[in-house]
Amino acid sequence: MSNHIPSIILNCHTLILDIGDVLFTWSSQTSTSISPGTFHSITTSSTWELYECGKLTQDECYCLCADEWSLDTEELGRALRLAGQSISIDHDLISLIRQLKVEMGSSLRVFAMTNMSHPDYTFLREHVGDEDWSIFDEVFTSAAAGMRKPDLCFYRHVLEITHSSPDTTVFVDDKVENVLVARSFGMQGVVFSSSQGARANIRGLFGSPLARGKAYLDSHANILYSTTTTGVSFEDNFTQLLILEVTGQRELVDLASQSVSGRWNFFKGKPVLTTTEYPNDIDTTSIAMTVLQHDKELIQRVMDEMLAFKSPDGIIEMYFDHNRRRTDAVVCLNALTLFYAQGRGSDLSITESWVFDVLKNRAYIDGTRYYALAECFLYLLSRLLKKAGDDKLRERFLPLLKEHLQERVGAPGNAVALAMRIVACAYVGIRDETDTRRLLTMQLEDGSWEAGTLYKYGKSGIGIGNAGFTTALALEAVYSVEGRGHAAEMWEYLDVPRDMQ
Repeated sequence: MSNHIPSIILNCHTLILDIGDVLFTWSSQTSTSISPGTFHSITTSSTWELYECGKLTQDECYCLCADEWSLDTEELGRALRLAGQSISIDHDLISLIRQLKVEMGSSLRVFAMTNMSHPDYTFLREHVGDEDWSIFDEVFTSAAAGMRKPDLCFYRHVLEITHSSPDTTVFVDDKVENVLVARSFGMQGVVFSSSQGARANIRGLFGSPLARGKAYLDSHANILYSTTTTGVSFEDNFTQLLILEVTGQRELVDLASQSVSGRWNFFKGKPVLTTTEYPNDIDTTSIAMTVLQHDKELIQRVMDEMLAFKSPDGIIEMYFDHNRRRTDAVVCLNALTLFYAQGRGSDLSITESWVFDVLKNRAYIDGTRYYALAECFLYLLSRLLKKAGDDKLRERFLPLLKEHLQERVGAPGNAVALAMRIVACAYVGIRDETDTRRLLTMQLEDGSWEAGTLYKYGKSGIGIGNAGFTTALALEAVYSVEGRGHAAEMWEYLDVPRDMQ
């Protein structure tokens, strides 16, 4: 039997676009007596459909419509001409298509498929420059074909004439019923509701999402800052360390210099939206000491110091500060990861027992004091098991972790939640295709994924996210589901030219 894992990344080569209300729009608000409502009724009538299919001449159509709506024929003709003259071109979408054609060369074909009469198409060609029409390899109008959307025969006609395979074809239209029919053939359908949204969807269906994500990270190296839900951007060490761990690329991140004490602070510079003096924390320090190279004696000394900061219950705390007593289940996971990695997991046995109870009873479901998502707990628990290399720890936690991750597959979540879920699932042996497909649709036009809220200020609850970390982890998630190999190999793979991947 073959061990080949089918790719979840679509490899599309054909784009079929509607024209009206997608690439070109016009206004039904004219200086005539014909209202936009009447205008809409006319252009969606059965008479107009016959006109679009070439079964009626323009004069015949205008006369029939004027009679049906009790209008003056000349007034109707003037209204339609004025509407046509108000045409507006979506230059951003056209620019994207040109860019795609440059990137993909002759492998990308672009066609227009539109419900439009011959006179209206002729008028449009005269009023839109050849440069904008040059994006199309061919234009299919309902008038020329004698059939229209959403009739299946029109779709079949275009696919046959262009020799297009539905499973590598993307269809874009502003009408849901038209997109539904395209999807019924096996095409990828995009309902056009906004230019920005359509561009992001189209961008995600052509080319490599992995290469685009890497390009975003490379172009933002050393400026992958975190942002609060209130719009404040700042530099921190914590997410820089997480990005470094995922990518292995030191040149992407901007970290503070290591202090002599070995203790790390969440913030790289001045604290933001919190107290002026912000103590070093066990969370960031634990991450740093499992990601960066540190002197072994220094690590042992800092771990000894951490043990002095426990709650009355014996659970390790958040800060190196006895005046700031906080416990957090995810912080506990990160501290456990450090201690197990150094062969001292037993030093935090009480913390481990509490974390197990948090898992067993799904206490993490609404996040924790500092971490906003259930997936933060599950992902960082998978990180603990991966780095600990302890069979007894795996035996204790792995069955429950796998069960709880399986429960989360398909649950709502932002991009960072989905990425964490997918990566954690991959660790326990679950190939989460459902969430990976959703994650791919969330990739933005610039190649990144939206930061989302990863963690939060404990007192104010203000959320914090980092597009760099979300993008890096999304790349790892997609890479892992693709079955390409270990995440550590991802960057080397992404440096290979696309046609050799």
